Amino acid sequence: MGSTSNEVTIGFLQRFADAWTDHDIDLLMTFMSDNPVFQLSSGPNIDGMKYSGYEDVKQGFKAVLDKFPNGKWVEASHFVAGDRGVSEWTFASTDNQGIESKVRGCDIFTFEHGKISVKNSFRKIII
Repeated sequence: MGSTSNEVTIGFLQRFADAWTDHDIDLLMTFMSDNPVFQLSSGPNIDGMKYSGYEDVKQGFKAVLDKFPNGKWVEASHFVAGDRGVSEWTFASTDNQGIESKVRGCDIFTFEHGKISVKNSFRKIII
């Protein structure tokens, strides 16, 4: 589950990454604050697609998991510095059209009261 104290740890971020790979939306949401923000690495504006609020973020997470039903976030490394943190990872998947992908990316987090209040995602683009 999410954090039980106000301090986020590397283990907390690894459990969050594992919940993504397990496609466990309910577990993912236990890591999020009551009013979180999720910014995708792609979308219609400079910040990518932005989801705000608990239910909206849950729908955004679900959209990612639905688009990549066998997606895995592996080779993760994390660090935490006060109320900020970073997870670097490799994402591997075959999407709904059968297209295989493997890219490196990272999430930059802001924490509040032992939970994730902002998850801002970035990824490499293969050209």
